[in-house]
Amino acid sequence: MTKPNIIFILADDMGYGDMSLFNGGLSQTPVLDGLATEGLCLTQHYASSPVCNPSRASFLTGRYPHRTGSIDTFDQLGGERLSVRERTIADVLAHDGYKTGLVGKWHNGTIGADYHPNRRGFQEFFGFRGGWQFYFEPRLEQNGTPLRPSGKYITDLLTDQAIDFISRHRSEPFFLHLAYNAPHFPLEAPEDDIQPFRDTGRFTSAVNTLYGMIRNMDRNIGRVLETLDRLGLADNTLVIFTSDNGPDFGGDGDHDLTRFNCNFHGCKSFVYEGGIRLPLLARWPGGLPGGISLDPMVHMTDWYPTILAMCGIKIPDDNPPLDGWNVLPVLRGESEKVNPRRFWQWNRYYPYGGSNAAMRDGEYKLVLPRAPQTYRAEDSELDLHMREDPAWLTEVLPTPPRSDFSYGPPLPPELYNLKDDPEERHNLADSEPERVRRMARDLTAWFEDVEAERQTCADAKFK
Repeated sequence: MTKPNIIFILADDMGYGDMSLFNGGLSQTPVLDGLATEGLCLTQHYASSPVCNPSRASFLTGRYPHRTGSIDTFDQLGGERLSVRERTIADVLAHDGYKTGLVGKWHNGTIGADYHPNRRGFQEFFGFRGGWQFYFEPRLEQNGTPLRPSGKYITDLLTDQAIDFISRHRSEPFFLHLAYNAPHFPLEAPEDDIQPFRDTGRFTSAVNTLYGMIRNMDRNIGRVLETLDRLGLADNTLVIFTSDNGPDFGGDGDHDLTRFNCNFHGCKSFVYEGGIRLPLLARWPGGLPGGISLDPMVHMTDWYPTILAMCGIKIPDDNPPLDGWNVLPVLRGESEKVNPRRFWQWNRYYPYGGSNAAMRDGEYKLVLPRAPQTYRAEDSELDLHMREDPAWLTEVLPTPPRSDFSYGPPLPPELYNLKDDPEERHNLADSEPERVRRMARDLTAWFEDVEAERQTCADAKFK
């Protein structure tokens, strides 16, 4: 069997409603819309976290974020570092003869040589290690060498590098992780991409710019697909597109980013559907059917075993236990069997199972709402300094002691039937107390399990 090439494209903070296919033409994403209609469109695909780096760690390892040690976004504190004991999908593919490359955002180890992408299975890296970067005049690196490219928008620049990687490795199997930072802040886009939305007069300035960022990214994804066609690689290349978490909302007045998201409840940072449910598009003409929408629930952790199965690679015997399932039979229409039970939890600094946690069990979803006191963001100035000077810190900073945090009791649980109520408008907790008790017990047991494993990480920053 000829091994397929793999291109896994990951947007940053892009929601379900940001594709024009799903928003009635509010945005402009003709390339992604075409990918959805040509290939497979998964309608119940879930990120593994409502924020970026934990979700990315799950893709790389096939495991829940807590197990990997990547739990919080503050890289200056080391909370986003993927434990060095974890094996990544790039490690496995490289061992099997694949050429592996990461172009774009890493955010699974900003500080420390052991956490560099080149030591995590990626033979080539062009991009940035932190959580975000400037779109004009970015601070980047190539395999450890700092770069300050000038005069080119970062999404165009990343695409240039992706095309170069594909072209150089056209005669051998390759795995390219193309991790765009669009449409994550700062909101910056070429004027030609902003103007079509400004002309409508329908949106805030913030949304005009954000839609311009997505328009630009869509066009660049088209450049990647055209390269595959030109090189005769399209039939044997699996192209996957999704996002790491839901859309970022909020802001005042003309800076407000709140926009259409298919009426899903919540947004980035929340475990409601708006924060974790995302479209996933997959195209592999030589190995998957096309023109189909699939409804079974698929999770970010599933891609590790599924991609390896597509490549005919056995999961290593000494691999840490996976949470993901091989869903290749589902993608090929041979089965509808997926894991019906999935879990989420996220808060700042020290994980607390009573806040911002959720569980899916079939069509039912239990939510423990986010308690305000579990969300503290006091490191924004340091965060900016890290983007302006990525080499500024060589060691992570001390974390506030756990005694500084008092989370209090959980808020009342919420229960939804997503088959009947995908927008999570009708809380069934009072009418189904036994189901709530059972799911809450299982959610607690899961949290205790993943937290116990996280705390055994020799390099875990948050104990």
